[in-house]
Amino acid sequence: MNRNAKDLEHSVREEISKVIVGKEEQIRLIVAAVLAEGHILLDDLPGVGKTTLVKCLARTLGCDSGRIQFTPDMLPSDIIGMNIFDRSTGEFKRLEGPVVTNLLLADELNRAIPRTQSALLEAMEERQITIDGESSPLPRSFCVLATQNPVESESTFRLPAAQTDRFMICLSLGYPSVEEEVRMLKLVGDDIPFEDLKVVTNREELTELGSRIAKEVKVTDELMAYIASVTDATRKDPALKLGASPRATRALYKISKCHAAICGREYVIPDDVHKLAPYVLCHRFMMDSRAALEGRSAEDVLMNILNTLPVPPLTKEIFDE
Repeated sequence: MNRNAKDLEHSVREEISKVIVGKEEQIRLIVAAVLAEGHILLDDLPGVGKTTLVKCLARTLGCDSGRIQFTPDMLPSDIIGMNIFDRSTGEFKRLEGPVVTNLLLADELNRAIPRTQSALLEAMEERQITIDGESSPLPRSFCVLATQNPVESESTFRLPAAQTDRFMICLSLGYPSVEEEVRMLKLVGDDIPFEDLKVVTNREELTELGSRIAKEVKVTDELMAYIASVTDATRKDPALKLGASPRATRALYKISKCHAAICGREYVIPDDVHKLAPYVLCHRFMMDSRAALEGRSAEDVLMNILNTLPVPPLTKEIFDE
């Protein structure tokens, strides 16, 4: 297979539409994040299809997948694994946890205690796990697709900043329209036909395509400076107690290139940055208490920054080979 990103995204979206009604934009963003080797956080109400979407994506992408249903009594060893003593050999044997996979569904991540949540930090950032001081690499295409319910507070634990900062994007699905809900009943009213979904790609193609995008999609120096200016402005805005990190700057840069490729372009434009910035940055912010009392949201602060900073013009160099 030697497709471009636009064709791949279309094939993935076409298959997932057999189960998920609408949500084309969310699927496009998730595919872009996967190509950029980023992690995705789905923060939404119960029953809107978060887990179903992730299961469809794992099947359609043809990658090894695992699932962890997080609960308050779960331990770090339940995620990364442990060394167990084998009486038959008299030696310790490594028992790998479900994190050793390509696509990991971390369902209701905020139900785990902080100690257990932290077990994912090394895996998400360094693509490796450490058991009893011995480290081993995870697949390069390792991706965490986590869900959390923002409504319930009982038996849940807020994700720390170090955790949320490792998610490239955070998005919501939202409720469907009446027309979409009727279509949903016609498609999956009795049962969800996961078995009808076709595998449209594989881990090797995703890795190769992501590497090609990183090399071939162009970003002008002016646009790089603009991306850095946006994240820098969040650190200086008095409405934010915590702005975007350098990791966020790199995430916005990488996913902008993948989004441009999905749109059929070999160069990034300011519209890519504007469109993706809320998904990449807002979940990383910590609002100042006064701004929060005034009713301002993270999205309000970011939109004000984007509307204030001068946007770099397109230049001829992005069209030159």
